[in-house]
Amino acid sequence: MAVIKNEENGTWEVRTRYTDWQGAVKQKTKRGFSKKSEAIEWEQKFKLKSSKDIDMTFGDFVETYIEDMKPRLRENTWKTKKIIIDKKILPYFKDKKLSEITAPDILAWQNEIMSLTDSQGNPYSKTYLKTIHNQLSAILNHAVNLYGLKTNMARKAGNMGKEETKEMEFWTQEEYEKFAEVISYKEESFMAFEILYWCGIRLGELLALTPADFNFEESTLRINKSYQRISGKDIVTDPKTPKSNRTIYLPEFLMVEMKAFLSHIHKVKPNERIFLLSKSFMHHEMDRGVKASGVKRIRIHDLRHSHVSLLINMGFSALAIGERVGHEAVDITYRYAHLFPSVQSDMAAQLNRERMGLMNVTKG
Repeated sequence: MAVIKNEENGTWEVRTRYTDWQGAVKQKTKRGFSKKSEAIEWEQKFKLKSSKDIDMTFGDFVETYIEDMKPRLRENTWKTKKIIIDKKILPYFKDKKLSEITAPDILAWQNEIMSLTDSQGNPYSKTYLKTIHNQLSAILNHAVNLYGLKTNMARKAGNMGKEETKEMEFWTQEEYEKFAEVISYKEESFMAFEILYWCGIRLGELLALTPADFNFEESTLRINKSYQRISGKDIVTDPKTPKSNRTIYLPEFLMVEMKAFLSHIHKVKPNERIFLLSKSFMHHEMDRGVKASGVKRIRIHDLRHSHVSLLINMGFSALAIGERVGHEAVDITYRYAHLFPSVQSDMAAQLNRERMGLMNVTKG
């Protein structure tokens, strides 16, 4: 260790050695400290962090957590997580040693968070409270699994809030047809909503589509990317989950509509985005179509629910529907269980036929 004063400008600098994750010994230099004590404090924190010592502060460990996790997450997902970390977690735990956070500390933090309100003065929803707690628990769990922390105190303290089941809204085919009719004179908007309703894809998946994704000979559509507008930049990433990478078959009428639409877009290249629309524009078009058609207002994402509902009514299985819309697991599709027709009466009737048939055979 060396803490040296720069005689020219009067500041202090640190020169220290550390072992990186590959076992190589390296030197780190940090300049510009106004006081010697600040330089010594920085070096102590740096050594704890570089050695992954759980006596480091929670704030320093969060930097490690970010380094480990950020490359593994979609940018939009990470942005949401970081807002929660920066505004709801770090202000309370930043300077506390990671190893000294207790269950009572977590409970006190929970009570503080539960007393907060949003910009309209309303308490946070139970779902949001659970999301905040889960993020703290994820950080501490990371320390337990990889860096030797003995206990995840967030798990020991117990959760706050709970996941609230929102009422699932959707349009019937008749409602969608009324909506589509009044927006049909704007071809781009019409085709965007046609694909959302008849394919059940996510809005981000729609906005990432290129002409090359359509195979007109096979009547298929490839879903392998998602579009987001983040911090003023157009970002195209992998889809939401691994199962979201899929190829779906399209009805013939939709392929005819899409082929005609693409023929009207002369400048778009095979690998360029087709729908250069913003999410706010899509919401505006939804509002306009709802007002003109008189159908109830649903969210754009509810068009995905509407597609699932349509397929259920057509008699397709949860497994087949889940594969088409890219659900990560079949139990996600079963959240629509109330829409699946009951087969209990059919089961009873079939059992009765089996029994009566066996009795007839025995009598004969």
